[in-house]
Amino acid sequence: MAGGLSRRLGGGDKCLLRVAEKSLLDRAISRLAPQVGPMALNANDDPRRFAPCPLPVLADCLPDRPGPLAGILTGLIWAKNQGFEWCLTVPGDTPLFPLDLAERLQQAVDRGAPAAIAASNGHPHPVFGLWPVTWIMEIEKAVAEKRLGVWNLAHSLGAAEVDWPCAPFDPFLNVNTPADVESLEEILRRR
Repeated sequence: MAGGLSRRLGGGDKCLLRVAEKSLLDRAISRLAPQVGPMALNANDDPRRFAPCPLPVLADCLPDRPGPLAGILTGLIWAKNQGFEWCLTVPGDTPLFPLDLAERLQQAVDRGAPAAIAASNGHPHPVFGLWPVTWIMEIEKAVAEKRLGVWNLAHSLGAAEVDWPCAPFDPFLNVNTPADVESLEEILRRR
């Protein structure tokens, strides 16, 4: 998902920001590709700016940029149209997410959770989620009622939180500010 406006980094497409010679989007794709089958990129406005990206670009299925819930809904509709029962979502500005993300979220679902979201150090990261396409109507209803919080919706529908450790770094480091870029550069230097 690459729908944010990147205001704290001066605007533009945050996921196209290059850190250590590679864009955040390229980093996210390379971490996600071994974990899933077909992928798509959720991004609004002119899709040509993502021309180098090998993924189909899907604009939000809802108008007026209502936030990440619209991106999740767009992904679920795309997944359903592809014949899938589940959709794994990740933000394009969090390039160090775990290489076992899909596996561990799936384990929570296999144990009976209706969906699963990531957490680290007890803090939820609900845009990292494994969602059933059967939730499309629930999400459409939530958006229509202006209930746009991803965590609130996931929590109210019983999604499990799967926690990852933050050592040696938080794998869900979200690049929002110049300080976050510096933190990412430091982590990449040490790896």
